[in-house]
Amino acid sequence: MQSLQQKVAIVTGASSGIGRAAARLFASEGARVVLGARRRPELDRVVADIEAAGGEAIAVAGDVQDEAHAKALVDTAVGRFGGLDIAFNNAGTMGRMASTSELSREDWTQVIDTNLTGAFLGARHQVPALLERGGGSLIFTSSFVGYTVGIPGVAAYAASKAGLIGLAKTLAVEHGAQGLRANAILPGGADTPMNMVNAPDATQEVRDFVEGLHALKRIASPEEIARAALYLASDASSFVSGSAMLVDGGLSVSRT
Repeated sequence: MQSLQQKVAIVTGASSGIGRAAARLFASEGARVVLGARRRPELDRVVADIEAAGGEAIAVAGDVQDEAHAKALVDTAVGRFGGLDIAFNNAGTMGRMASTSELSREDWTQVIDTNLTGAFLGARHQVPALLERGGGSLIFTSSFVGYTVGIPGVAAYAASKAGLIGLAKTLAVEHGAQGLRANAILPGGADTPMNMVNAPDATQEVRDFVEGLHALKRIASPEEIARAALYLASDASSFVSGSAMLVDGGLSVSRT
């Protein structure tokens, strides 16, 4: 039986990487999916893939920093599919890598506004729609960075991702009695465009180093991270709320 049958889900950052994998997986498990990202052509391709596999999806292009986009995603879920049960606030950016003292205010703001404020704006509009359906599941893509590990040069990214954990915990206690669950997933290295192993100048040495940080000695596929999000989206996690769930291949415990 499909684990998200009759559910309606929003997935942001759905044009590539973890978001694209989650959108496809949620649809394959029966959800009707509203996809958000800035790049319309890439979003349309994901919608086409989902529809070709027999699923239902619609794309709403826009920037998570724009509150009107957050509202449009929810309005589309309600208007097109009748409501909202799941929101996976996954969109994010690494930003410019530099020591904290060398970051400009613009560098800082761009990352915080995308990763943290964008998720807040999403949740601000998603929560009322979720409560209309009796609760549901809010999921945020955080990171081990800033939680179990500090990495030089990514102060804004680390702060934004740590902030998402605090946001999830607060939402969990604000709305738990109304049936709403809020959680964060904390991926390790994943084979996505944002990962340094896929930078144009990345060498095999870089890939070997990043893979070696993990206890499993490899990085994840986007689909592996998406399956963790599926767990939190589904009733299989019905008693899980306020958690920071590591999906990091043992990176946070590995010292070898």
